[in-house]
Amino acid sequence: MLAGYGVLVLVLLMARWPVLERFGSDALARWHARLGRLVLTLVVVHAVAAVVAVGLWRVLRLPGLVAATVGTGVLVAVGVCSARAARRRVSYETWHALHLLTYVAVALSFLHQLAGPDLAGHRLMQLLWALLYAHTFGLVLQHRVLRPLRGAVRHRLRVEAVVPEVPGVVSIVLAGEHLDELAAEPGQFFRWRFLSPDTWRTAHPFSLSAPPTATHLRLTVKALGDGSGLLQGIEVGTWVVAEGPYGALTAARRTRRDVLLLAGGVGITPMRALFETLPIEEDQDLMLVYRARCPEEIVFRDELDELAERRRARVVYLLGGDPSLVSPAALTRLVPGLAARDVYLCGPPGLSHALRRSLAAAGLPKSRLHEERFSF
Repeated sequence: MLAGYGVLVLVLLMARWPVLERFGSDALARWHARLGRLVLTLVVVHAVAAVVAVGLWRVLRLPGLVAATVGTGVLVAVGVCSARAARRRVSYETWHALHLLTYVAVALSFLHQLAGPDLAGHRLMQLLWALLYAHTFGLVLQHRVLRPLRGAVRHRLRVEAVVPEVPGVVSIVLAGEHLDELAAEPGQFFRWRFLSPDTWRTAHPFSLSAPPTATHLRLTVKALGDGSGLLQGIEVGTWVVAEGPYGALTAARRTRRDVLLLAGGVGITPMRALFETLPIEEDQDLMLVYRARCPEEIVFRDELDELAERRRARVVYLLGGDPSLVSPAALTRLVPGLAARDVYLCGPPGLSHALRRSLAAAGLPKSRLHEERFSF
């Protein structure tokens, strides 16, 4: 019963319910991953204990047990594919498709839960348990299926332009209608489903790389895998379904007068939008530090330089792979009053981890570091 309840919580965390999304999609994903390990352990322990106590053939004769056994196998397979070692070996598209089998596993095990000794013969409890499952899956249907479909009809998003930025990176400009109704903010992301023959199966999360308007949205994509690679040549006119906006990496997190934006690689995308829109007054300092391996990999350089001049802000490019460039001493010299600022961070996992440690060593309170992490 604990496993059955835990599965519901897992599904709810990924239902994209706005009530929970305010905590940040990265936090929900981490909770989902940690709870998933516990739920899978409970399922396996239950299965093994039942076989040891009763015997395999007697267990399989119980109501719903054949389907529940198949469901258990599916859950174990999903869990194995989600382990870090296995996750690195499969593409995002493959992992995502396998992960969707969780819904099949839950459905296969549902009748077994109703027929189990905790609920069998208790009609009211069975009804309440069924309603709990129905409500949770209703939220999934509403926010992961119906809401995006309604948005697709209402906003009619389509690719207007594909703009090369640097080798392997393109900005995709989308045109649509009534986009102000989305209430999207700089720093947020959408899950984009491009309706072409090669890309329609999977929705990819990409941040807005420019402030949204009532008629246009812009995202910027680096070719890191099969799906993002296909988007480098997506055709103009392709229809797009957008789920969102999601994320809490917005100006609302700001608590201090001075702000530092830290970006690495394609992590510049949400920082670029924030760099243009974060409110600053004459006595406030806005600074962007952008780490890249070489000048040719700096995305939006002309835009960033123009914004810095127009807004009287500062942008600094850290080039090369020397770890000392992001050491506590280097950051303290580079950024006046670092420990008294709000810091927004977005970059690849290795760089983000190094910056996180350096900022802590430089005295920045954890509460003033704002980021969304999806590698854990």
